[in-house]
Amino acid sequence: MMYDANSPEDYINQLPEDRKAVISELRKVILESLPVGFKETMSYGFISYVVPHSLYPAGYHCNPKEPLPFMSIASQKNLVAIYHMGVYADQELLNWFVQEYPKHMKTKLDMGKSCIRFKNMNQIPYALIGELSKKITVEQWIEKCDK
Repeated sequence: MMYDANSPEDYINQLPEDRKAVISELRKVILESLPVGFKETMSYGFISYVVPHSLYPAGYHCNPKEPLPFMSIASQKNLVAIYHMGVYADQELLNWFVQEYPKHMKTKLDMGKSCIRFKNMNQIPYALIGELSKKITVEQWIEKCDK
């Protein structure tokens, strides 16, 4: 689902009541965990965390006018999604996440290339998402993307 939001707060305010607390908590955990340098913004209609042009002037290789994307959270029709480009680009990070997930959850991991999906709003491993958010610094992400 796409929301016409100009800020993360505006996005959250447009959500159905059962999603507001979930997205707010994910946002809080991510903001507390992300290494210095990433910037919170709205991108692709989602709350996103990017490397700003001030740190990486080249921007996103698909569209240099956009900042380098790293992570997003979104309320979709039937689920909440976390998009983490690091698990797509870094096999070691993906392996770590896949191994850690069962330590935090009893349900099967529902994941695409960079999308981690949660259909049950009462079963989101916030601590694990916080740990995942810490794993890559801005400098490491820029280096990974430049390769």
